[in-house]
Parts: sequence; structure tokens; C-alpha cells
Amino acid sequence: MMTDFESIIQSVYESVKNGDNKGEVASYIPELKDVNPEHFGACLSTIDNRVFGVGDFQKTFSIQSIVKVFSLCMAYRISGQKLWKRLGVEPSGNPFNSLVQLEADNGIPRNPFVNAGAIVICDILLSVLPDAHKDFLTFMRDISDDDSVNYSERIASSEKSAGYRNVALCNFIKSFGNIHNEPEEVLDFYFRICSIEMTCEGLSKAMLFLANGGRKTTDKRAIMNPSQAKRINAIMQSCGHYDESGEFTYRVGLPGKSGVGGGIAAVHPQDFSILVWSPRLNARGNSHRGMKFLEEFTTASQCSIF
Repeated sequence: MMTDFESIIQSVYESVKNGDNKGEVASYIPELKDVNPEHFGACLSTIDNRVFGVGDFQKTFSIQSIVKVFSLCMAYRISGQKLWKRLGVEPSGNPFNSLVQLEADNGIPRNPFVNAGAIVICDILLSVLPDAHKDFLTFMRDISDDDSVNYSERIASSEKSAGYRNVALCNFIKSFGNIHNEPEEVLDFYFRICSIEMTCEGLSKAMLFLANGGRKTTDKRAIMNPSQAKRINAIMQSCGHYDESGEFTYRVGLPGKSGVGGGIAAVHPQDFSILVWSPRLNARGNSHRGMKFLEEFTTASQCSIF
């Protein structure tokens, strides 16, 4: 029997919208502090190309760390298993911008989704791509089937103006020899990819290849092989929400990735991807309403992977 996603999403949306809207927007990034905290949207895309959206699902927002899923996928499909010589796959248990573990781990970030790990991924892409800025944007447009996807120079500049801890992370990793390019170049690329703006609908479609064994659902091309897609989903499950990843697994039960722009992406393998956006963040940097929406959604739809 086909799940009635449309009515479930609408019902859950109304339930969460009528509840509290706790938390604060990501004010430490100047360009994000003025985002309307009442924005709220969600969109689900299935591997047979059905789309169900509600609320502000067609309004663009800054995807921030959700982009780390895509940069990891691009680096993994190019570098293969040797990628894991430069970063790990373990949950960190620390905030996303922590420097604490890097010294003990000799400059090897604990996983690709903490800031340190994503910075190393950017360094790898700069080393292997002819024009990393252009090539990454082409990749994002390809997987989303949307040529309008672009960097926001305004947001990138805003992040750079306040990114002192990321500067420290990059230079600290460089001191261990795990950054091969110049830190300023790596950070410029990192800030730019995090600045990409997309809609819930666009992001849910872009994530679909991870629900479909690594293949796009529109033209059936392989973005990565099934083994790689499985591993990306596994890392999202264990590390996708920083030091709240265990809580997300417990409450939602899907592989996912959050961003401080208020978005949360999640995947149900062989079935769908879903994106929720609400800018107010909890103390761990994850969308308050996004977490609540996905918890209620997987409960109502019985679509947890567990």
C-alpha cells in the first residue's frame, strides 16, 4: 500500500506550526541574523519522482553545512578509499567547530561533517579539480537539475568576516600537514560552498541519489556506486547532527544532515528524501521545528529505518 505522504506532511506541518518555535537564529553569521524566524517549510521527494511540499518549501535559504554531504560525495567518488587516510568516520561528541580533538588525533578530523573535516574535504577538492569553485557548482546544479543554484557572495563574505574559529581550525590542521593548499584558499572555498542558497524542494531532489543507491532518479546516471552511497548514509546517521546525532537517531531514525541556516535533510533509502527548514536553532545548532517535524513525520508514516 502506498504511503499517503501528502496528508501526513500536511498534518505534521500544521501540528508543529501550531506548537512552540523555540531557539535563536544563527546570529554569529551576520547575514543570517536577520532571517525571518517564522519561516517554515518542508518537502519530500520520492525515488519515483513524486514531490510533496508544504509551507515555505519553495523559498530559498542558506543551506550551510548540509552542503558538506555533497562535497563529501564529490571527494569520495574522485578519491575512493584513500579519502579516509585524511579524516575519520566517528562521531565527535563535541561541538561542530571544536578544536579539542584535533591535537589528540594529530590533525585528522573525527568525521567529514564537523567543520574541521569539511575543511579537509575542501582542500582535497582544490587539489584534484581543475577549477574547484566552478566544478563544485556544476555538480550541485547537475544533481538538483537546477541551473539557478549559485553561491551567495554576500553570505560567503559575511561568514568570512566572522570565521575566526574556522581560520584557527584550518591553520591548526595545516600545522599537522593535513592541509596541502594555502589556508586562505581553502577557507575561501569552504565559505563559498556553505553560502549556497536553495529551496526545500531543490535540496530534497538533490539528496535523492542517496536514497536511490547512488543514482539520479531523473536520468538514472550513477553519481556514485551503491557501496559509497551506503557509507555516506551511514556517516549521516552517526555524525550528521554534530553532538546531537545520537538524539536525532533516537527521535527521527533516518540518516540526515543539518545546517545552521535552519535546514535539515534526511533520507529513507530506497524510498525518499525529505527537507525541512525553520531558522530557529536549539542549543546544539539544529533546527528546533525541523527536529520536531521529522520526529512526528517518521512516527506518523512509520518510515524510520529501524
